[in-house]
Amino acid sequence: MSHSPVVTLLQDLMSRRSVTPEDAGCQDLLISRLEKLGFVCETMEFEDTLNLWARKGTEAPLFCFAGHTDVVPPGPESKWNTPPFEPTIIDGMLYGRGAADMKSGIACFMLGLEAFIEEHQDHKGSIALLITSDEEGPFINGTTRVVDVLEARNEKIDYCIVGEPSSTNHVGDIIKNGRRGSLTADITFKGTQGHVAYPHLVNNPIHLAAPALAELVQTEWDKGNQYFPATSFQITNFNSGTGASNVVPGDAVVQCNFRYSTELTADMLTEKVESILNKAGFEYDIKWTYNGQPFITEPGSLTDAVAQAILATNGITTELSTSGGTSDARFIAPTGAQVVELGPINATIHKVNESTNIAQLDELVDIFKLTLKNLLA
Repeated sequence: MSHSPVVTLLQDLMSRRSVTPEDAGCQDLLISRLEKLGFVCETMEFEDTLNLWARKGTEAPLFCFAGHTDVVPPGPESKWNTPPFEPTIIDGMLYGRGAADMKSGIACFMLGLEAFIEEHQDHKGSIALLITSDEEGPFINGTTRVVDVLEARNEKIDYCIVGEPSSTNHVGDIIKNGRRGSLTADITFKGTQGHVAYPHLVNNPIHLAAPALAELVQTEWDKGNQYFPATSFQITNFNSGTGASNVVPGDAVVQCNFRYSTELTADMLTEKVESILNKAGFEYDIKWTYNGQPFITEPGSLTDAVAQAILATNGITTELSTSGGTSDARFIAPTGAQVVELGPINATIHKVNESTNIAQLDELVDIFKLTLKNLLA
């Protein structure tokens, strides 16, 4: 049974076991196609991460498709109905790791740009791809490093679509035009270990932590704004104790995370948290991890071009959203680029039996092609 070109490319990508930070030859496959179209392909390898910057043209505006070839581990393969790295079509669905997150996005924008270039060989501006193998991992040697290189040589992206799975019920019903910031705190509350029968000789760190954590949980950090919900604070891990019922532990280790709006900065959050901890008068250590700043691409030329392409392709009036987690868009937006995320349905991402609807892949190809046409033709 023959399949559309996008499905054929996607199956080739999915069959490569590119568990983060491995690329497993995915970028070489893309390069072989891009060079035939006149792209100049630049491999940037940082530590254990392979990155690709490919560009066709030298003029502005520069339109970039961004994505990642790495996938999360499949978990116990015995729980999959089909082998996770043997892409399998059943009843119109393509199953396998990377089917939705996000090798389908890569395959679709590859076919979309190929079709656009064939029809518009004298298009305006430039087209680029920024591909990494470090989005699902520590995200320190991937897109952020490539952006640093581009910034150092003043190579500016004007428009960017990140092919992450943004859709909910049908491809194109949701596009992400921003993301909340993410900030993690690892706090160690320090006490004094000892026997529970001698409370005057111990200092229970759980008791120390509880009132401070309660205040953090009850604090209203902001009210959000027209683009973002109110900032969220969540305790994600709490570890303490020796396992014995008659021993007061010597410390309690708590991990918590903020998902914050553009009403706040990371510095404002760290200052507020530390002031709450400091006034409690106990000893603690805290480590902050900055996972990404909030960003917003306000409605404008890029969102209009994408929305028009979606409406023309499948009749859907798309919705702009800032919900969900972080993506590599957070590294591109601060350069001044207009950035949105658009991809297939996200219901099965990171799950066992990850899948994508193959009929909707051709729609996504057309949406990407029409977006290029709207901006560069």
